[in-house]
Amino acid sequence: MPKGLFGRALLILIIPVILLQIVVTLVFIERHLDGVTREMSATIARELRSFATVVEAQYTDSAIDRTVSDLATGIGYHLEYSPSDFIDPQERRPFYRIAARAIIETLQRDVGFPISVDTERTPKNVHVAIQLSEGVLYAQVPERRLTTRNPHFLLVWMVAVSVFLVIIAILFLRNQVRPLRQLASAAEAFGKGQSTSDFKAAGAEEVRRAAIAFLTMRARIERQIAQRTLMLSGVSHDLRTPLTRIRLSLAMLDDQDEARNMARDVDEMERMVDGFLAFARGESGEMPEPIDLRAMLENILADEIAMGHTVTLDLPETEDGGTTLPLRADSVRRCLRNLIENASKYGDGKVWVTLRAEARRVTIEIEDDGPGVPAARRDDILRPFTRGDMARNQDRGGGTGLGLSIALDVARAHGGDLILSVSERGGLSVLVTLPR
Repeated sequence: MPKGLFGRALLILIIPVILLQIVVTLVFIERHLDGVTREMSATIARELRSFATVVEAQYTDSAIDRTVSDLATGIGYHLEYSPSDFIDPQERRPFYRIAARAIIETLQRDVGFPISVDTERTPKNVHVAIQLSEGVLYAQVPERRLTTRNPHFLLVWMVAVSVFLVIIAILFLRNQVRPLRQLASAAEAFGKGQSTSDFKAAGAEEVRRAAIAFLTMRARIERQIAQRTLMLSGVSHDLRTPLTRIRLSLAMLDDQDEARNMARDVDEMERMVDGFLAFARGESGEMPEPIDLRAMLENILADEIAMGHTVTLDLPETEDGGTTLPLRADSVRRCLRNLIENASKYGDGKVWVTLRAEARRVTIEIEDDGPGVPAARRDDILRPFTRGDMARNQDRGGGTGLGLSIALDVARAHGGDLILSVSERGGLSVLVTLPR
């Protein structure tokens, strides 16, 4: 069955039309055409039986010729007698002559002599050969004397009109389905954070109600995002101001161990604040634009190498634009940087990044050679404020537990996903998929 609404509605429309035509055709052929054909063919059969009886009663060839000539006068079809001849018992009827079967059966039943019927030799004529004791009586009967004229015209017109009406219905059906497709596209685009300002409610009443509900939901979500963004701006300012004062106070102190420890604590607090704000901010305020993932990964790789990390980047040989997608550059960069930094932090010193361009999506796989994450814990560490197991965190420093959550949100906001699995290199494999 088709998966789309248009295909299913088209089947709902076409199947009854086809079934109706089949039923009408069968009823027409069985009840009307077959009955009329047998009735008309029976009349011709009685005439042919009379002619054959008269010819069979003659004794000389000359008498037979005169008799056949007299009989052929005024009957509307051709008669001919051939002495010392025998009929061909094989019947011939083309498949497109739907009344041929009834004609042949009626003539064979009612003529009373052995006969052979050929409905294929010439168009619009039926050739009948009647076997007599001394020869064969041939008759060429016009088909209009045996059945109704052009019975297929009804079927041709019925099919032609049905096809025309189905085409008209398809055009109207496309117009009815188009608002649903527009609503689905708008909902998908809004889910990816793209602009849907040009979408308007249209179509049937039910479709309009769904579209209005979507517009209302969109307005409510946008209002909540705007309010959250405004609140986060104030929170960011309020948190950073005392941290800045503490940093300035520490800078004025003598170079003491306590001051350096407090400075590290302030740095850690700022990183935590940045993580919280990045998670809460999500994708607000950033619009998608064409971004080359290959170039972005190369820049991130250069930064990681400058920081002393060992990162191997495997990039495919693609055509120009093969890895260019509509993305929110800052969000995707934050996502990839978080994943690469996590792999460097929790691995044993090496990170492998592989970019693959496929037909419908682009995938980025980030692998490390660390202890990995047990399968039972993989869903848990994708939740906010959840850290990995103790084996993975041992002697690696603390974190906010938001890195993977932010990366997952970014991937899903672009219509993709983030999947954790076991790497072939022994550690954790993080696969980020982004649709084209």
